[in-house]
Amino acid sequence: MEFLILLRNLINRFFYKIILKQIFFRIDPENMHDSMVSFGVLLGKYWLTRKIVGAFFSYSNKTLEQKILGIKFKNPIGLGAGFDKDAVLVDILPYVGFGFVEVGSITGEPCSGNPRPRLWRLKKSKGLVVNYGLKNEGCEKIAKRLLGKKFQVPVGISIAKTNSPKTVSDDAGINDYVKAFGKFVTIGDYFTINISCPNAFGGQPFTDAKRLDKLIGKIDKISTKKPIFLKISPDLTHRQVDRIIEVSKRHKVDGFVCTNLTSQRNNKRIVDRHVSKEGGISGKVVEEKANDLISYIYKKTKGRYVIIGLGGVFSAEDAYKKIKLGASLVQLITGMIFEGPQVISEINQGVVKLLKTDGLENVSQAIGVDRQTIDPTSSSELDFEGASS
Repeated sequence: MEFLILLRNLINRFFYKIILKQIFFRIDPENMHDSMVSFGVLLGKYWLTRKIVGAFFSYSNKTLEQKILGIKFKNPIGLGAGFDKDAVLVDILPYVGFGFVEVGSITGEPCSGNPRPRLWRLKKSKGLVVNYGLKNEGCEKIAKRLLGKKFQVPVGISIAKTNSPKTVSDDAGINDYVKAFGKFVTIGDYFTINISCPNAFGGQPFTDAKRLDKLIGKIDKISTKKPIFLKISPDLTHRQVDRIIEVSKRHKVDGFVCTNLTSQRNNKRIVDRHVSKEGGISGKVVEEKANDLISYIYKKTKGRYVIIGLGGVFSAEDAYKKIKLGASLVQLITGMIFEGPQVISEINQGVVKLLKTDGLENVSQAIGVDRQTIDPTSSSELDFEGASS
């Protein structure tokens, strides 16, 4: 069976890289994205089309199954926030092979985002320049769409403040976060509080410890049993991260998403000649920065927090490196765009092989092993269950 899946993935990869990608990458990036979202919505409507997609892309192996913070994950590879901005693809994405999906970011009010153009490909650097500015339909409409839905995989709700001059003040921004958060208390499996979007009015004010303390203090007052993650910037210094960790210890924060887009242009991984001055950069450009913060937070907190690793995941080796540095789960977007949708299956199958090479029986045993000796008899179950305390 493993050989047949490997063969299927190779055929899918060839078809995407040689044919589809050559066509897709000649089309305006945002137009292409919108077309793929519309196509995904259509595929998700019908049982038969969902099953066909699953036959082409799904992969399962008990070695990849985990229970983290009370949530069961079939595999550790998820879709990062920013692709399914309005949560319209939750019916089809599980059949593409994702173990979990994060939708949004969703804001208190509808937001049309920044003016176009606002999405560019960095073909040589294997990245995207993103300047959407938190485009989404707003919490009320999206919550109504998802209310009562049964999800096939865990769904994370990414919350941000509306990209508007009206939310620049601390109080207005906090109220916007709180409004969006409150709409999803009974929807989805976990929350991500996005404090690190580089493309909105007012910058990233809640990366400041005092402001973050005030924001999370307000969110603490909303009753929920769902885990809460903070999505942080790759451009933070370790000292800034230390302050965020200290704030998190005082509140109901269960983990971190490492990381968002980078705003910095002085990066050796940027090899394209023309790079927009606007927007944040994803993909391979941000990989080293993300890995640094994953490792730093895991070591600094001794595994207290669950980490979702994001940034530059194009292969099983990329994902496994993040896991060994301390990530319990891994997300991607850019890797799928550059490599094709079969890459999720390729990564999951590849991680299984890497685990076997290391003599491990479950992916949870690989979390953070770059700082310790691998013990195949060890288990991370207690760490996961205790991470929410």
